[in-house]
Amino acid sequence: MSVVNISTVRKPAQSKPPAPSNDAFQPLLELKSVCKSYGATSILNNINLSIKEGEFVAIVGFSGSGKTTLISTIAGLIQADSGEVLKQGLPITAPGPDRGVVFQNYSLMPWLTVFENVALAVDQIFKDWPEKQRRAHTEKYVRMVNLGAAMDKKPAELSGGMRQRVNVARALAASPDILLLDEPLSALDALTRGNLQDEILHIWEQEKKTVILITNDVDEAIYMADRVIPLNPGPDATFGPDFVINLERPRDRTALNHNPEFKRLRAEITRYLMDIGIEKNLGQAQDKIVLPKIKPNTDADWNRALPVLPENVARPRYLEFSKLSKIYPTPDGNSSVKVVDGFDLKMKKGEFISIIGHSGCGKSTVLSMTAGLNSVSEGVIILDNKEIDSAGPDRGVVFQAPSLFPWLTAFENVMLGVDKVYPHASKAEREDIVGYYLARVGLGDSLRKKAGDMSNGMRQRVGIARAFALSPKLLLLDEPFGMLDSLTRWELQEVLMEVWDRTQVTAIVVTHDVDEAILLADRVVMMTNGPHAKIGKIEEIDLPRPRSRKALLAHPDYYKYRESILSFLTECDHSH
Repeated sequence: MSVVNISTVRKPAQSKPPAPSNDAFQPLLELKSVCKSYGATSILNNINLSIKEGEFVAIVGFSGSGKTTLISTIAGLIQADSGEVLKQGLPITAPGPDRGVVFQNYSLMPWLTVFENVALAVDQIFKDWPEKQRRAHTEKYVRMVNLGAAMDKKPAELSGGMRQRVNVARALAASPDILLLDEPLSALDALTRGNLQDEILHIWEQEKKTVILITNDVDEAIYMADRVIPLNPGPDATFGPDFVINLERPRDRTALNHNPEFKRLRAEITRYLMDIGIEKNLGQAQDKIVLPKIKPNTDADWNRALPVLPENVARPRYLEFSKLSKIYPTPDGNSSVKVVDGFDLKMKKGEFISIIGHSGCGKSTVLSMTAGLNSVSEGVIILDNKEIDSAGPDRGVVFQAPSLFPWLTAFENVMLGVDKVYPHASKAEREDIVGYYLARVGLGDSLRKKAGDMSNGMRQRVGIARAFALSPKLLLLDEPFGMLDSLTRWELQEVLMEVWDRTQVTAIVVTHDVDEAILLADRVVMMTNGPHAKIGKIEEIDLPRPRSRKALLAHPDYYKYRESILSFLTECDHSH
């Protein structure tokens, strides 16, 4: 399908040849100076947008930037306070079947089958059609999203990816002119997400729809769209500049990794988003508190001030995994399965390692054994010349969802651990330790806020601050940013690297994100698929520190490392 890329109304018009008719260049959808507030808080401010029929536009933005408010305004679910929302020159004042909406969490009727859930929309919109025609129309869209074999199944029998396919089929079956996709894939794993991206693109080309995709994933936006438009963070959210995606269709993910234009766009969009939303939050209140030079009681010499000993830096075999295995009994109890089989690795003191692999490869199992939260079936883990056989405060752990007490403040949650490992420090010194690390993660102004009142991103910051405040010998991070949108993830990765550069704590992060693995680590350890998972390949990341995402995207070796890891993961996937 040939798609014309058009700039938005915020840019000066380019000189064009005379149009053959008055409405040949009429936008399908226009937003003119749209503003929306809730109470005294301005969410959207002076939003201008012009979209041509058949265009695929991706809007990227941070959590809380007003993306869902924007899509709901276009859908007619809410009304703008001022400005105009026009479709083919006529104002949008209410929802209508000409605009199909797919939200991140869309409610299916649990007692109805896949077919019946889609038929609900068809029967409502096409009441005048004969029953046979309505049935054929419903079946067409169920099959279009590859759910023909699941037509008689109920939502409880479907995976998350399949349920989202039902939502897409239901929206498309209404034959809308515009398909509005509000982060429809963000809750899905990477493999399912990629498959659904391809299905949506196939349907877009086949059905000649106009699509607006709301996403926080820059790669997804570039891969799918004709234009990518950043939504600057609110309050008073406004649009940033258009990025026109001049990449030939159909697009191939592997080939894009070698495409200079893809690399340029990726770097420019990332740089823009980081400049507007991330760097302003770093460095706030970081230098107001001086970290006391007190050792934790997990150190043999804890009663002395903290010296930097040259002989301890980069000490080899500081952490050693030798023939590490984990065996679980099968559900029937008659046999067992070896999930991890012979994990062998030696780490230097102060080294940062990423462990990556597909779901079920035993990454988190290795980490939980290292934390002492899961028993070792075979082999041994040695940290600083001592065998790990139980949990201990010498290992700081940050999970995907940090375990905070919701009724305690950020300060109190961190102080719980600090009191335990610094009993010899004065009250003022302990308070300085807590305040220092909370300021480092950007929570200097939210010390007294209760954890229960915080966003996921803020809670994860508290978890990171708590882990660092314990001055552990080993920092273990189990997909610490997995529940966060990609833009918040970028910000916390920068926070993590900034604090790590100061502490140089030995660290292991488990992740499924290739870019995160490269950004954080000295070495990326790739695991084969389970069961009997082991180390398949280790990639040395020879990139300068301190690191930033912007600098890495511009480094000539960055995409070489990315290609190496992606190729390994692709081979593992095919070997399933």
